[in-house]
Amino acid sequence: MCPAMDTGLSGKRVLVTGASGGIGAACARAFAAEGARLVLHYHLGRERAEAVAADCGESAVITQADLTREDGADGLFAATRDAFGGLDACVAVAGVWPEDDVPLWRLSLDRWQQTLATNLTATFLTARGFLREVERSGRGNLVLVGSTAGLFGEAGHADYASAKSAIVRGLLLSLKNEIVRIAPLGRVNAVCPGWTVSPMTRSTLDDPGLVDRVTRTMALQKVAEPEDVARQIVVLASDELSGHVTGQVVMVAGGMEGRVLHD
Repeated sequence: MCPAMDTGLSGKRVLVTGASGGIGAACARAFAAEGARLVLHYHLGRERAEAVAADCGESAVITQADLTREDGADGLFAATRDAFGGLDACVAVAGVWPEDDVPLWRLSLDRWQQTLATNLTATFLTARGFLREVERSGRGNLVLVGSTAGLFGEAGHADYASAKSAIVRGLLLSLKNEIVRIAPLGRVNAVCPGWTVSPMTRSTLDDPGLVDRVTRTMALQKVAEPEDVARQIVVLASDELSGHVTGQVVMVAGGMEGRVLHD
């Protein structure tokens, strides 16, 4: 019998932002299954974060922060140092998809700025905080969470698509070159989920007509589960499985091409 594949994540200190959401919670449970020690961030969903932490065992701690604020992000990493003394990996999941479909000519400046703050700025502050930890330790891996909207665009959500595109293009490709200045084997990668069942999208995906329309662009004609995304994130965070992979975008979207594949 072949031995089980070892991810090398047992005992590693991992921060998951947005751990009270669908993908974040699935990431937390997936890392816990590998024996990682977890810091689980949440903004508003304390009860959900506590339930996730309970699933992840005694080594998981939760901490609250508004990641659109500099002091919130700085406080998160201070709490992480207090808990574990540092970090080995960080998964920047936290973000918000605005549900209302609004074309650009009707998009308010307030919504534009809020969407960029909760997605792009939050990811920037998370990445900056983590890289400051990497500078101290000389090691670490970062996984950014984008979206297929950042690769194909999304009508009615130009604000969200712009924020996610910035994350998985300019930010990712800059950080994978910057991290090696302070950690020679440090890596930065990104995952782009497509339509995925989560608290953020559940009400939208309750519409069978919409599900039929969006899955017509996927070779695998189905919506993803959060665990589909989490497993890819674990792979990218693992030096054993992805030690020579950096600056890459893994799309978890059933083979989505941005064009209709099914009649």
